Amino acid sequence: MPPTPPSNPPSLLKTILEPLLADFQYWFERSRTLLESERLHILSTEQQSALLERVMIAQREVIAAQLLFQATNAQVGVAMAQVATWHRLVGECWQVSSCWRAARDTSAREFD
Repeated sequence: MPPTPPSNPPSLLKTILEPLLADFQYWFERSRTLLESERLHILSTEQQSALLERVMIAQREVIAAQLLFQATNAQVGVAMAQVATWHRLVGECWQVSSCWRAARDTSAREFD
């Protein structure tokens, strides 16, 4: 006889997906703030605008996923391909931010 699962176990989706979506939202918001408030000279104006547009689209997608997740009481997930796409975008934003900070720090040292 197979083991009986415990009654009302925490949903694996709720345990993993809920904080993951919150993390994506956090990092996309930080990236959006940077891209909207600073002129990143490590990117062309067009590249910065395109990255900002991709971040804003991803934010809307994450919000939609969060709303569906909540509306279905954690009974719906997100395709791994979509999660991977968001993950790559967060990584790209981290890299841009890191390069921008390094360039900014280098410029600041030149004036010391």
